[in-house]
Amino acid sequence: MSEHDQAPPAEDSARTEHPQEPAPAPQSPSALDAEELEDRWRRALADLDNVRKRYARDRPQELEGERARATAAWLPVVDNLELALAHADADPETIVRGVQTVRDQALDVLRSLGYPRHEETGVPFDPVLHEVVSVVDDPDTDPGTVVQVLRPGYGDPDRQLRPAAVAVSRKQE
Repeated sequence: MSEHDQAPPAEDSARTEHPQEPAPAPQSPSALDAEELEDRWRRALADLDNVRKRYARDRPQELEGERARATAAWLPVVDNLELALAHADADPETIVRGVQTVRDQALDVLRSLGYPRHEETGVPFDPVLHEVVSVVDDPDTDPGTVVQVLRPGYGDPDRQLRPAAVAVSRKQE
């Protein structure tokens, strides 16, 4: 007799003899005894403790990986600054264009990391995006309008590195 010709285990044969009998329903928590509930509770606590330990163990590695990715994004900017310094004795106009290109590259890195630059004028003052450092009289603009950006801001309203430092028009009296 081969493996396939053997009789099914007694449990399987009992199920096949009475196919109309439903499988026993899982017990509801109210039907479980106190010991089993306590056992489940202790297992859940142990599982939670294991998750905490795993998170504590893995988090430094994840942070280091993210730090390395962000730093690597800046390496081309540093390389281009070093090239500019190597050519410091070149034509001043060429140096200025090179520095502008490196600045644009740095702004692209900030944008790719999720912190776009904002330096818009003529927009209403938004306390989330702007920090007022000066209030000026400007009869050509509505009160509370950004008339000058003194230091650009970086990021979106929900995630900012810093707000833009702005001058805002005051209400005309």
